[in-house]
Amino acid sequence: MNIQESIIEEVARCLRMAHSSGVAIAPVREQLAAGGVEAAYLVQEINTRHALAQGRRLVGRKIGLTSKSVQQQLGVDAPDFGMLFADMELAPGEEVSLGRVLQPKVEAEVAIVLKRDLNDLDMPFSLLLSAVDYVLPAVEIVGSRIREWDISLLDTVADSASSGLYALGTEPRMLSEVDLRLCGMLMERRGELVSVGAGAACLGHPLNAALWLARKMAEVGRPLKEGDVIMSGALGPMVTVAPGDVIDTSIAGLGQVRTVFAR
Repeated sequence: MNIQESIIEEVARCLRMAHSSGVAIAPVREQLAAGGVEAAYLVQEINTRHALAQGRRLVGRKIGLTSKSVQQQLGVDAPDFGMLFADMELAPGEEVSLGRVLQPKVEAEVAIVLKRDLNDLDMPFSLLLSAVDYVLPAVEIVGSRIREWDISLLDTVADSASSGLYALGTEPRMLSEVDLRLCGMLMERRGELVSVGAGAACLGHPLNAALWLARKMAEVGRPLKEGDVIMSGALGPMVTVAPGDVIDTSIAGLGQVRTVFAR
């Protein structure tokens, strides 16, 4: 990898500063271009270690770029991943201050919660199935530390897949109770329909995304653990939010999630 370690450290520092100050920065792709995706993931890993050292607790992962159209837009043929920390999860009914996430947008997803560790590099699909405890409807509030969402693959990977916050439904479902591939999704903003989708939009099936993630996490040395949450990827288009917005999301067979943004 033909890139100086000091450049990677500086990009990581700038992204941390953007997060803490609430001021987005210019794209970082040119600085990381010599090292490619590997360098971008090193930036993410540096900031993951920094967060853990500050006392934050890792509770899962998020998968991005699960839509074929978004992959084509960014010129990639695989998803990416980011970290989920305990302080990113919203309590049921918790009002969201827009200041907590830079340039927030929302997207509907299926959340998958694990009941055992997943350490297998060549994990079969059957092992993943046996490791799923339950599934929930979820809303991810994505955000970008990159100014005006001017992102490439390198920008979003370095920025922990544009992670922000997430909200979960409150009624767990077993996999046998729902067809995750065919489950339809409707998202309304103050009563207006703003996003429509289905489970098949997420790599053909949310469990396909989860299998990719489980293998990838074992490969990079951060395997998924019992109790971890997997945000499996968007079921429909992202939606920009503003102060006072109320987002009601329904996923067939899974239930509803309401997300309220402070005025």
